[in-house]
This record gives sequence, C-alpha cells and structure tokens, in this order.
Amino acid sequence: MDEPPADGERRTQAGGRRAFDETQDAVRRTRLANERTYLAWWRTGLTALAVSLAAGKVVPTLANTARWPYAIVGAGYAVLGVLCIGYGFRREQRIDAALREGRFVGVDRRYTALLTALGVGLGVLTLILILTEQ
Repeated sequence: MDEPPADGERRTQAGGRRAFDETQDAVRRTRLANERTYLAWWRTGLTALAVSLAAGKVVPTLANTARWPYAIVGAGYAVLGVLCIGYGFRREQRIDAALREGRFVGVDRRYTALLTALGVGLGVLTLILILTEQ
C-alpha cells in the first residue's frame, strides 16, 4: 500500500517518486523564520527588562547615589522591553495572516522609528548618568 505524500512533496507521474514542492517549502521556511524573529523580539524585550532592573534598582544601590534619575531611566527601559514584546507578537500575527493569504506585509516604519528613538534617548540618558553622577 502506498503511503500518502509527505507535507511539501507531491507524487510525480514516473514510478511513484516524489518531487520537491518549492512553493510549500518556501512557505514552511518563512513560517519558521517568522517564529525565530518573534522569539528574537522576546529576547530583546526581556533584555531591556533586565537592563531596566539593573539601571533602576541595582546601580543606584551599589553606587549609593540619588535614585530618581536611575528610576526614570529604568522605567524607560521597562517600557522599551514591553513595547518590543508587544510589537513582536503583533508582527508575528500579521505575518502569519499574510502567509495564509499569500501576501507580503512590511515592517511598520512608524513603530520601528518609535523604538529607535526610545532606544537612542535611553542610551543618551544612560550616558549622561554615567558621566555626571558621582
């Protein structure tokens, strides 16, 4: 008894050999890439949350300095982390829907501009704290 073709393969006319289905394989690879990208957004978000804890709580305690500027910077990194995780989920969902419908969805440039501005701003504030605090 012949087994059915595996996902991504189809039967050819000659001798029951299987031929590679390029289109289905491309979709499969794109879905896996989408999953890896989603996890990368999570890693980035979790890293920003760890930085927020370090900047907002650990550094001022170890440096025995004013807490409020570090708390502001730490809160900013926490916001950045939450936005990264949230955008990663939204992006993963949009790409998955686009794949089901056979279309492409680009990155939201406004959102990435916001994340970039927030990251640069927090980096500058962190640098100022490093250079000015005792």
